[in-house]
Amino acid sequence: MLRRIRLEVDGGRMAALEFGDPARELSCLFLHATGFNAMTYQSIMAPLGLRARVAALDLRGHGQTTLPAHPTIASWALFRDDVITWIENYAPKGLVLGGHSLGGCVALLVAGKRPDLVKGLVLADPVILTPQLYRSIHLTPFARLTVARNRLSRLAKKRRPSFPSVAEAKDAYTNRAIFKTWREPFLDDYLLDGLARTDHNPPGQGEQIWSLTCPPTFESAVFAAQRNRPWSALRKVRKAGIPLTILRGERDSVLSDKVAQRLVDRCPQAAVKTIRGTSHFLPMEAPYALREELSAFIARLIEGFTAADEGPVQRSLDPKEGTRIA
Repeated sequence: MLRRIRLEVDGGRMAALEFGDPARELSCLFLHATGFNAMTYQSIMAPLGLRARVAALDLRGHGQTTLPAHPTIASWALFRDDVITWIENYAPKGLVLGGHSLGGCVALLVAGKRPDLVKGLVLADPVILTPQLYRSIHLTPFARLTVARNRLSRLAKKRRPSFPSVAEAKDAYTNRAIFKTWREPFLDDYLLDGLARTDHNPPGQGEQIWSLTCPPTFESAVFAAQRNRPWSALRKVRKAGIPLTILRGERDSVLSDKVAQRLVDRCPQAAVKTIRGTSHFLPMEAPYALREELSAFIARLIEGFTAADEGPVQRSLDPKEGTRIA
């Protein structure tokens, strides 16, 4: 059963969705991508609620979270600290932390700052750039300007901010290229908390205005705010021995081959898995792959099962059938 939970903090409210027996300790928290919201991933998280208590959080500036979202941020440290506050309140003993895109990088940053709160990481196509690019962003003002003008930031700023109805919003998004590979019901779920009525007219009377809950100006700022330190966080994850699995799209992944190889070279407990037939939106294209990985982490790191408890597993030894990071 889906439940909405809200945490009142200085400056506003943090909103999340929860699934599973509320009497049990929280096992897993999932963080969404830029511009999306927790509800977008409810069809992945809800089945996990049949065997564990899990949650998905609306980050600042997204969904039903009401914390201030000023389009002047330089990094994702603000999201990181918000998530730490939320976990301290709901799972102080630690949990499995997952995330997609922005959410994947933020999850890694959380583990780097507070490894005691994270028992395992499952990241779906996280935004992690090369160490050289991060160094240039931190040290060179011109490089920061270049990143601030990146393509995704420009496109987000031009996004239509409102619609006269939810139906018209769905029609507009259905025809966009990035949504064509999404399975049902991800688009409908995104719109549930991705739009909010803002016209203040009585129900059924007057013109309606449905506005994006993540304003285009803030979404643009999030894309541009790349003064992050995921590689420093990775060193702390390695030192703490936190298990880490990264699921990567086969095409249009934000995680380059070079970065993927560097990740496994620098962190022995990390595994990078390329999911065939998927893109950066692999949670919406292969939800079972992400759900199964989260389920395995919950089983081993929360419930105490081992690989032996799962029974015999058959694997092909044909190298042509394997997936290799070049």
